[in-house]
Amino acid sequence: MAKITYVEHNGTEHTVDVANGLTVMEGAIKNSIPGIDADCGGACACATCMVYVPKDWQGKMPAKEDMEETMLDFAEASNEDSRLACQLPVTDELDGLRITMPESQH
Repeated sequence: MAKITYVEHNGTEHTVDVANGLTVMEGAIKNSIPGIDADCGGACACATCMVYVPKDWQGKMPAKEDMEETMLDFAEASNEDSRLACQLPVTDELDGLRITMPESQH
């Protein structure tokens, strides 16, 4: 289990325990975290679960696959720190992760 802090665009923080095997997106949805829409339900078919991952955490996550890169190309506020939360499996290694969310998910 990992304790993950989701930070809304306005600075509001939500720290929750997320079980291993879930994704960062599923942790947000199961805990009613605002700011992650997850319109496609985690199928990597939209970009409505985009988050910003600090550089010092990026090496603890799987590399972006082509589909994720494609979805991020269409995301309005995407940058080099952007990831789709549906593509980030939770492990003990992510304990203490702090991610931020864009102002909107379009």
